[in-house]
Amino acid sequence: MGRRKKSGFGDAFFALLLVIFAISTAIPKIIWIFVGGLAVIAFPVYLYRKYKKPKSSVALTDKKSPANSAVRKVAQTSQPSRFVEDDTPVSVSTATLSASSDSIFRIPSSPKGFGVATWIPRGQSIKVADVTITDGMIYVGTSLKTPYGNDPCLIDPSKPVSSQGNYTESDMGYWPSYSEISKSARRSYLNWLADGRRDPNADIGYVFLFFYGLERRAIVDVAGSIEAKSDWSIIAEEIRRLLSIYGDKSNSFRHYANELLNWVSLADFPEKLYDKPIPAFSRTFELPFYVRLALGQAAMDGIPVSAHLALAWSKLEPSISLRTPAKRCREQFDKLFQLRYADVFGSGFVLPRNRTKLKLVYRPASAGFRGYEDIKLAFGDTPDVTALTAPLKKLQQIVEITTKELEPYSRFIGKNPDAETALEGLLQLPTVLWSEDAQNTLQVLKTRIGSGMTVMTFQELLSALGANSTLNRDKTLMLGRALAAINIGIEPDILGGVKLPKPTDNLVLFNMPSDETVSQMTPAYQAALLTLQLASAVAAADGDFCATEITHLSQEVRSWSHLTPNHRCRLMAHLRLLIVAPVSLASMKKKLEPLDVSTRESIAVFMATVAQADGIVSPDEVKILEKVYKALGVDPNKVFSDIHAVASGTKPSAAVAANIEETGFRLDSSRIAALQQDTEKVSILLANIFKDEETVAAQLSELEAEPEIELIRDGILGLDAPHTAFARMLLSRPEWSREELLDLSADLDLMLDGALEHINEASFDAHDIPFTEGDDPIEVNAEILEKIEA
Repeated sequence: MGRRKKSGFGDAFFALLLVIFAISTAIPKIIWIFVGGLAVIAFPVYLYRKYKKPKSSVALTDKKSPANSAVRKVAQTSQPSRFVEDDTPVSVSTATLSASSDSIFRIPSSPKGFGVATWIPRGQSIKVADVTITDGMIYVGTSLKTPYGNDPCLIDPSKPVSSQGNYTESDMGYWPSYSEISKSARRSYLNWLADGRRDPNADIGYVFLFFYGLERRAIVDVAGSIEAKSDWSIIAEEIRRLLSIYGDKSNSFRHYANELLNWVSLADFPEKLYDKPIPAFSRTFELPFYVRLALGQAAMDGIPVSAHLALAWSKLEPSISLRTPAKRCREQFDKLFQLRYADVFGSGFVLPRNRTKLKLVYRPASAGFRGYEDIKLAFGDTPDVTALTAPLKKLQQIVEITTKELEPYSRFIGKNPDAETALEGLLQLPTVLWSEDAQNTLQVLKTRIGSGMTVMTFQELLSALGANSTLNRDKTLMLGRALAAINIGIEPDILGGVKLPKPTDNLVLFNMPSDETVSQMTPAYQAALLTLQLASAVAAADGDFCATEITHLSQEVRSWSHLTPNHRCRLMAHLRLLIVAPVSLASMKKKLEPLDVSTRESIAVFMATVAQADGIVSPDEVKILEKVYKALGVDPNKVFSDIHAVASGTKPSAAVAANIEETGFRLDSSRIAALQQDTEKVSILLANIFKDEETVAAQLSELEAEPEIELIRDGILGLDAPHTAFARMLLSRPEWSREELLDLSADLDLMLDGALEHINEASFDAHDIPFTEGDDPIEVNAEILEKIEA
């Protein structure tokens, strides 16, 4: 075959090249440069688009996650098995194309926790990395915007987390942010959250990081969420729980936590807070704003400060000193303070309406609040009464009274921390502070006594009150005082200095008149007691203390109108004791033997005086007096002459004496009052008769020294009370107008410029920084707040 004829395609192509060359020579050089640049850029783009593999949302997921595996699987199965090199048509159904397109281009949804942050409510669980957090109250997501980026509280699950972390060690800076702390710190923080946020050894930085979220939820979210506002009570509960664990660990945290408590409590502007229970607050360098508002409302309404509000004020006011008993015995202190406050001020004292006005300026702990406007609340004309010092002096007075009463119990509990409800401990307290069980026991005892008296051994009494052992002298005296406080008297009178009873000794418990519960050992009572003891000893000397003699002595005691009702009740109880445990005549003689004859004769005459106190001397009384005279070593025949001498000042004849013996003797009523004039002289002679040797020699055991008395703390920067109060008020806001400070200084009787100068000098001396800056407005140095908190 011959050579094949060349087609016309080559001639045409050659002609086209000539045309292009001709045109190109006419195009400016600059255009060629531009076209070349476009080609250089377009060619790599073309290669990239042609050969790159789809990676939709894979970067946001874990390589082992189901979503990522699904994406890789779809990408692999969507590739053709071979390239088509011939011109044979390939048929593709619409259904196949649709399914294939969906498989290749569908973008899986973001994993849980990614995207805009979500508030995880309390009690709801969520897993971050491999840590399950069960109690919520955190923000989780990749976006939680603030004016300066993501909020530092945000837990971003896209951030890497180390496999180990120790939240008891500090591993972050002063202003922590979850996104910026190290991987190990993130692990530590997640572990702390998973462990219930309760380990007291945790570094305070992790507590602050969690607190930042509470702060945002309580203040920022509330602006657009009703649910956020409903979380206030939950947030307040959580803050109090954190304070109970970490409040003593960081003054700074305690301050910020109380500030947020103030906010969630007051943002609704509640009225009449003084009628409501005061929430729990920690004691800081300033009085909680909630209490200040309650006091201001009371001043506005002219309502007396109630006992419960005064108690909260006293315990939270930094300028009032609380000593050891107030801290160690909190429950008892609270109850006793309110009782003593009512004793002194009745329903309470009324506060004046001073010039300084209340305003709450919230200072957030979180750096996420930077860029927001000032967060503040105003309360109209409600005064800030804490600018006054006079009410604080009244409160300090009640605090000191209460503290002093609690000192013995506080010392006992300090040495016996597990014996708070033991009788030995309760005896150190006023009976109104005894436990409920102990109060019920006392009530049973009072019911048993009724309006009369009852006899029991000392051990029976101790067992009824729950004592496990015999009480020493101190505790026995405390028991006597405790029973006297509820109108129960004891015979023998252990509070009067008699010998302390043994466990097997008999006691008489009796009901004392409520208006006179304290027995005073007056001369008249001492003489009457001696008469009763001598008379009972004489009556029982023959071995038969008969009912007639008991009745007669009872009538005698009731007739002694020169004694108080308390003394007559006590003598009746003593007579009851003498019936079951009579005093021997020999023991009475032994006590009387040291007295000289003239002294014993003087006592004998006085016995005659007491016997006729009712104006009548019966024949039975004459017989008893004769026996008493004999016991005193005085001639019994002198009874008649002494009776007559007391009545008329003359010595009676034998006929008169016989008449007295047969019919008795009635005194002139005008002479009865004169019979009491000798009591003072005789009481000196009787002073030592009723004192037991053991009582005189007994010494109260000295307790080991304990630093119960603490000095009142110095004021801020060593300032005096008015300037300290002024400085504390300054610290409650970051900025003051001059007009506001003029009102404040006037309330404290200070000159504004002089007070500012004095406080600034003290600040420079202590910390080398100013306390305030500027003239109007006057700004409080934020650094000084941190110094004082520390």
